[in-house]
Amino acid sequence: MENQRDKVADDPPSDLPHLDKVHSPMGSPPSSSSLTELQDCVSNLSLAHEITVNRYFCFKVENPPKDRITEIIHQTFWDTLQEQLSSDPPNYKHTIFLLQQIKSSLQSLLLPRHIRLRSQMDEVLDMQLIQQEVSHGALDVHKLAAYIVNTMASLCAPVRDPEVRALRDLEDPVELLRQIYRVLGLMNTDMMNFTVQCLRPHLLQHAVQYERSKFQKILDKQPASLDNTKLWLQAAASEEKLSVKDSPVSATAVLNRAYMHLLSWDQQDHMYPETMVMDRTRLDSLGQKIQMLVLEATVLLLTNVQCGDAVFSHQGFISKLRRSIAAVLEGSHTREADLKEALLGLGESVLQQVNIALSSLGGAALPQENQDLLKGQISELWKHNNPVRTLIGERVQGFLQAMLQGGPTKRSPELPSPLRLLSDELAELGTAFGRIVHFNQKVFGPFYAPVLKKQLFLPGEAETGEDRN
Repeated sequence: MENQRDKVADDPPSDLPHLDKVHSPMGSPPSSSSLTELQDCVSNLSLAHEITVNRYFCFKVENPPKDRITEIIHQTFWDTLQEQLSSDPPNYKHTIFLLQQIKSSLQSLLLPRHIRLRSQMDEVLDMQLIQQEVSHGALDVHKLAAYIVNTMASLCAPVRDPEVRALRDLEDPVELLRQIYRVLGLMNTDMMNFTVQCLRPHLLQHAVQYERSKFQKILDKQPASLDNTKLWLQAAASEEKLSVKDSPVSATAVLNRAYMHLLSWDQQDHMYPETMVMDRTRLDSLGQKIQMLVLEATVLLLTNVQCGDAVFSHQGFISKLRRSIAAVLEGSHTREADLKEALLGLGESVLQQVNIALSSLGGAALPQENQDLLKGQISELWKHNNPVRTLIGERVQGFLQAMLQGGPTKRSPELPSPLRLLSDELAELGTAFGRIVHFNQKVFGPFYAPVLKKQLFLPGEAETGEDRN
């Protein structure tokens, strides 16, 4: 630690802590000058895609630093600054570096119309003049800090007013500079999110063409960028051919089958289609929610079979049972062992609620044979090939495919009764899934077409087949 402290005290400004890093749901865009043009292209594409498809997208401040090493370096810097300003005479080496970064951060908040404020800032935070004041022992840190705080007050969003006001009460120069730095980080994040809101309508208008052209640049520089996508479409085409046998194969059906595969993709499989990588987190999350919905519907079906319609129609029974199922199964989807344990506990919880309902109806408890059977059936649901779970899963998949093909009101298959109880949640997931799929088709359709043409049509039939489909 002492060596680390000495290093920070003597090194150039590159070792100073930067303003709190901002990050988005898909990670911070690369900013190092050493990154290649290809990496920049991928970064810009990812950011634009996230802003376009995620209506809740915003940058967030990473505070405090997540990794221990960064936290130690930051704290060491502030401790060193405290030592420098407490020495006699004060050492302003790091203070000057800090004021320069604060000035740069303030300038980044200025709009084109802030001509007068920019000029005033250059005059007050003139780094050469500050250096001369240091040389003559005339630097007034509190006076500069007061100007900085007043400037922040004129530039900050209303939500930051209380934090900026609180800066005026700080007397210790190190703590004052530290908190100025922190609040400036928040203000910079606010500015970035304001910019995102301004950009979103423009991006929505040009998103398809923008993403397609960016991906084409990636493909031009790295031709293998479609290898996984080709394998993904080829597998879906082979399955579709087997399912329809001698009937014509629709390119749309192949694509829909391919998209459905992404909802149950093995998270350890890195051969993910390149054209879907930007939506992988969203699709994985949807897939997990659908798995939980299938399990919930299956438990409802088994419970209904064993306890009868009288209990199921009892006021409040279904809502209480659903809350219990959701609470017990929450977080159990990632590991098989967790799901097994959760289902054992769920069986006990379901039986308890069934017997309470029967008692309130004036009936006897569920026969022990039925209790054991229901508990055993629920505990077996961890198996992916469980017949009841498989049946419900197939109905859910049919519902989602119908939504892709034209909406549940037109083509949705008939759902079993317990699944109808979850129709609102299922429709919400289907809408979110459809949004991702339809946008992806618009952007990457021209890249999919040659692959599908090769898979679905003989060479002489390609043109005719493409026109037909």
